[in-house]
Amino acid sequence: MTSSIPAVDTRPAQGRGLQAVLLDMDGTLVDTEDIWWAAEVEVFASLGHVLAPEHRAVVVGGPMARSLGHLIAVTGADATLLELSAAINARFVQLIARGVPLMPGARRLLTELAAHEVPTALVSASHRHIIDSVLHSLGADHFAFTLAGDEIARTKPFPDPYLLAAARLGAEPGRCVVVEDTPTGVASAEAAGCHVVAVPSIVPIEAAPRRTVVGSLEELSVPFLRSLNATVH
Repeated sequence: MTSSIPAVDTRPAQGRGLQAVLLDMDGTLVDTEDIWWAAEVEVFASLGHVLAPEHRAVVVGGPMARSLGHLIAVTGADATLLELSAAINARFVQLIARGVPLMPGARRLLTELAAHEVPTALVSASHRHIIDSVLHSLGADHFAFTLAGDEIARTKPFPDPYLLAAARLGAEPGRCVVVEDTPTGVASAEAAGCHVVAVPSIVPIEAAPRRTVVGSLEELSVPFLRSLNATVH
């Protein structure tokens, strides 16, 4: 397994405002939630099971183990979690072979973050080989590093991924803004103590303290992200 995670930077990030932006991948930066669902539907169909649409809201944004555990339980599929995970990941890679569409505003936001030298990391529950495939379309150069779900013992909704990402950037979690699209990702970021910008994809997300909900990445800018941390002490 290759990894783009550097050694932990123990130096604190500069300033008392925004210190880093941490971004989810699927459904946030790239429009892959439909592709994941298509891969899951196809694999379960090959086993003789039809996935009802209502299960999509349960599995979106979560780690593969949790999602497949739910789908196995509701379908009674005669396959192991490891077998299904391998099959779905393989089908997903096939489906994105020609590239993945970026979410509206994603390219501009990443370019603006780089232009302002805002430390930025990609934090995903997807496995390393999936992230590396998507980065061909997204651009690895936009991130200081990327963190995959299979590179950490506990992934989303636990706070571990965002705590680790902040530490590797030398930033305080409370001085980081996380951009997420699912309740699972939002729960992870908020448990880590980060301010969250939610851009809901499949499941609605309500505004809350230290949680800002927007309709699209096109609404985000570096000044806007900095303003979210401006009054935090």
